[in-house]
Amino acid sequence: MLRSTITRVALGVIILIAVLGLLRFKPWQRGGGSVEQAANIANGPRQQLNVGFLPVTCHLTCPVTDYASKTSTATRFESQRFTDFPTVVETVKGGRLEATFMIAPLAMKMREQGVPVKIVYLGHRDGSTVMVQKDSPAKDLRDLRGKTFAIPSKFSNQYLVIRKLMDDQGVKPEEINFVEMPPPDMPGALAVKAIDAYFVGEPHAAKAELDGSGRVLYHAKDIWPRFISCVLVVHEKLIRERPEVVRDLVRGIAESGEWAEQHRLEAAKLVSPYFRQDEKVVRYVLTQPPDRVSYRMLTPTDEDLQQIHDMGMKAGILEKPVDMEDLIDRQFIPADIKPANITVQASNGAQ
Repeated sequence: MLRSTITRVALGVIILIAVLGLLRFKPWQRGGGSVEQAANIANGPRQQLNVGFLPVTCHLTCPVTDYASKTSTATRFESQRFTDFPTVVETVKGGRLEATFMIAPLAMKMREQGVPVKIVYLGHRDGSTVMVQKDSPAKDLRDLRGKTFAIPSKFSNQYLVIRKLMDDQGVKPEEINFVEMPPPDMPGALAVKAIDAYFVGEPHAAKAELDGSGRVLYHAKDIWPRFISCVLVVHEKLIRERPEVVRDLVRGIAESGEWAEQHRLEAAKLVSPYFRQDEKVVRYVLTQPPDRVSYRMLTPTDEDLQQIHDMGMKAGILEKPVDMEDLIDRQFIPADIKPANITVQASNGAQ
């Protein structure tokens, strides 16, 4: 009886020692040596950030950065597709999105309303088009008096540019019926003649051009050279808590833009599944003509954004001035922008 008790006690001590050894050396951790284990602990898990975009070529660098970051050792950037800007705004306000592309006046309006967002980069230059029905006799904006004209939002640069063109051509605000419409819905609405015209970021103009339902009345670059509609916006909380992620994001967007400039056909192939658009439509936008949209010179300047701001004030969509120092943060923009290292596979696996 005594021998049995001693045996059980000894066995218990052995098991306890074994358990303590396991807890100390943690053999379940990945890595065979203490140096690799220490590196894994120091580096921590790979960081991830969702970035909002709409399926317009103004936001093309977002899905390109998503694609590039799949195999990168740096931050993983997941592009989150939206179809309209009001949903983007509500998602940011609700704290479910900390980085997104959006139209510049809307970013200013959010800042005016006290939402702590910053513009850290531009999305593009040019890349928007005014479309009218194929058989429309309109030769300029004056010919659209009494017509229904779709815009992405009253907070869009497209609306501000049209307002400026109305002033230039003597068209009164009440003479055109503006309606807000999600960009993907515009080509279909024009095709069934529910609207007479629209002004939107590509490829939603080229789609109507290619299917024969619409024709170009104005390219944005013809109305406002180096036109800007969309900017990259991040929440101040993200800047404060994860500045290295913001820096990596801006660098990724900048390098994606330079890559797209040098690989326009490959860029069309890459982003088409993200946009859920026919590749030939996106390819047409990026090549016909090549300067239809540009992804260079994307550092936001006070002058560019002040012009947009002043137009927004005049149009009444901004109720009080927004200080450019509060709105813009250029600290994350790389001094040297090189093209991203991207190889487009036969299938990019976008969802």
